[in-house]
Amino acid sequence: MTGKGGPSRPEAARRAAVRPLPVAVDTMGGDHAPGEIVAGAVEAVRAHGVRLVLVGQAPGIRRELERHGFVGRIPIVHADEALDMDEGALASWRKPRSSVAIACHLVRQGRASALVSAGSTAGVVATSRLRLKGQQGVLRPAIAVTLPTRPRPTILLDAGATVDVKPEGLVQFAALGTAYARILLEVERPRVGLLTIGVEPGKGDKVAKRAHELLAGGHHGVEFAGNVEGHDLLAGEVEVIVTDGFTGNVALKTMEGTIRTAFTEIRAAMGASPAARMGALLQRRRLQELRDRLDPDSYGGGVLLGLNGTVVIAHGGSHARAITSACELAHRLAAGHIVERIREQVAATRTSRFGRWTHGERDTGETPALADPPPDGGAAEEPSPGAADGEAPSEQRRPGE
Repeated sequence: MTGKGGPSRPEAARRAAVRPLPVAVDTMGGDHAPGEIVAGAVEAVRAHGVRLVLVGQAPGIRRELERHGFVGRIPIVHADEALDMDEGALASWRKPRSSVAIACHLVRQGRASALVSAGSTAGVVATSRLRLKGQQGVLRPAIAVTLPTRPRPTILLDAGATVDVKPEGLVQFAALGTAYARILLEVERPRVGLLTIGVEPGKGDKVAKRAHELLAGGHHGVEFAGNVEGHDLLAGEVEVIVTDGFTGNVALKTMEGTIRTAFTEIRAAMGASPAARMGALLQRRRLQELRDRLDPDSYGGGVLLGLNGTVVIAHGGSHARAITSACELAHRLAAGHIVERIREQVAATRTSRFGRWTHGERDTGETPALADPPPDGGAAEEPSPGAADGEAPSEQRRPGE
């Protein structure tokens, strides 16, 4: 296939020497906010040394920090509103002062390196796209999730950010996944598979067939391994699997449900008789390792790729352990300069013989605007972050004032 697409050694050394900015944590998103969110954030700082800033209603955050004896050890930025878990994409317009919007503004201002939220996926995606904007040349963002395969995890994208995608969009997803895998999996040339209904090049709908042609043609910095089927999702034969957001989301939730059902049956079988219970006791360590490997809380959630900022979306029902993992993941991606890596990978794709199709560029080299315009055609409102911890709520400057 084509070149390595990685940075030079001096560039890599420069990146490694730069300490990432704090990760902004949305403490108001999720079914168990703010208690479990703050608890997970505290553990990320205490056990792993991750630098954080907590975004949300300051009085509630301070109460939770007092419970853990952590008052004054993590900065707080006040936010007036929260996205409800049942809110969709329009929440980004209805609540410009939400904790997610304020956290995005911190990232855009250069005061935070990444965002972690367990809020509504649709609301987080829409708000992030509006506030952070898409990277130049990226048609659509994608949510990348980690599958528990051996010998190393597999990255699946898109898991729900873009339902309708063109063949050129799938090629870009391959580029996004390649950049992500280089940091997360530490693989220089990750293999990419295209999810469809057969391994033969001619299998699938028109979109899958055309995407296969483009990926197989090379000249895009992606190590394409061919088509993969549904039963290959957990086989670990490739490092990256690309598909549209509809198919990816269905596949992900099908796997999650299957794993839960399998563990329920295993627990029932292990307690069915004294002999079974004895066998389970003897295999306790192995079963614990298996449970940890298959537990989605250990992977931190999905990562929204393709924006001018790093966004980690945890599950809405996340408890403290999942939030800790999400904070670690966001810190690791920020330290690995994922946004720059994606920019380099997309640039490699843009120089290909079909780059004009992929990016919709005219022969003049102009690139169309990627962010969705406001409904009235005006400029999007930019929120200002609230005051830092220690300022009285009444004295804080409200976003938009």
